Amino acid sequence: MARNFNNLDTSINPVILTVPGLGNSGPGHWQTAWEASLSGCRRVDLGLWEDPHRNTWVNKLNLAIQRTEGPVILAAHSLGCMAVAWWAEYEQPGGPADGGPDAGKVIGALLVAPPDVEDRPLDRRLTRFAPVPAAALPFPSILVASRNDPYLTMAQARRLARGWGARLADAGEVGHINAQSSLGDWAFGRLLLNTLLPAPLPMAQGTPRGLPASRADADLDWHIA
Repeated sequence: MARNFNNLDTSINPVILTVPGLGNSGPGHWQTAWEASLSGCRRVDLGLWEDPHRNTWVNKLNLAIQRTEGPVILAAHSLGCMAVAWWAEYEQPGGPADGGPDAGKVIGALLVAPPDVEDRPLDRRLTRFAPVPAAALPFPSILVASRNDPYLTMAQARRLARGWGARLADAGEVGHINAQSSLGDWAFGRLLLNTLLPAPLPMAQGTPRGLPASRADADLDWHIA
């Protein structure tokens, strides 16, 4: 369910909250690079990085969102995407029509490389976040998938995107889109992030490493060279 940006106060720059996955995101990870280079970008400390607990992660994410002033964009990776989906299931306040200071506070989410937590998870700890929440997310979202991600196939990514009402972006063959993918500041991810922001952030020149998914898969409304 996509929200219309026409009613947003674009004078308020959204805070970008990164939501890491299992094991946290260390040096060389695009989330770490964004936190260092983007103003107003900071990490949600979910804790229990090696022994994740679904409800604890959801509660900590909810607390971080509520403590943030102004609109929020979530930039999640791997199991962090499932934490976002469960947060939306359990904690997301109503939309603007419901009123209240926190209505529609999260204005978008970039969901990068969510893992399979149900069928054939590579790590049994991932099953703690099963089943996958089936409801469409109540904010605009983009699911980014890699063609050779060992944690999720492209077919699974398409199903997730459809279920969550997210647009699907094909990042190419870049593994799990983590530090081992050697993406640096990850220009393609920054380009996708900009489509969620009321006002885009400046980007360095260069060709983003990634491809758009087909319109048949995700009904994308942007073009990436």
